[in-house]
Amino acid sequence: MVARNDEAGFRQEGGCQCGAVRYVLTERPQTVYCCHCTECQKQASSAFGMSVRVRRAALTVHGETAKFGKVSGDRRTVCEFCPSCGSRLFHNRPAYEDMLNVKGGTFDRTDWLKPAGHIWLRSKQAWLLIPEGGLRYRGQPDSFDALVAAYGAQWGR
Repeated sequence: MVARNDEAGFRQEGGCQCGAVRYVLTERPQTVYCCHCTECQKQASSAFGMSVRVRRAALTVHGETAKFGKVSGDRRTVCEFCPSCGSRLFHNRPAYEDMLNVKGGTFDRTDWLKPAGHIWLRSKQAWLLIPEGGLRYRGQPDSFDALVAAYGAQWGR
């Protein structure tokens, strides 16, 4: 496994727990953020979920994924996971079909992931301390533009 973080040669690899599904990301993400909604807490079996928003065209997937759709309020989400081990790998919404959220914990290396902010803080676990300096939203942001700009600033974009 080779992981490089220079802009021209960006490459990160990842996959599910059992290795049946692997992926390669060849472009720096649009943004990275942590979601503290109760759906992400259930999905991650943890205090929050980490979403790495990428252009679908920059991600190559090897292996077959299973999909399921869910509706929460007025939002429809399509989730992809490994049919062998159950690891959730990706999700997206029809509203941004050309984009995909990769689940942060599925990357082989995670030391390069630094969230630009946190969303749905009104349902975060009380014991969890949010670091200073990132964007904070009590619920769903009206737009992800500020998260995209903040993440880009981390890389000099």
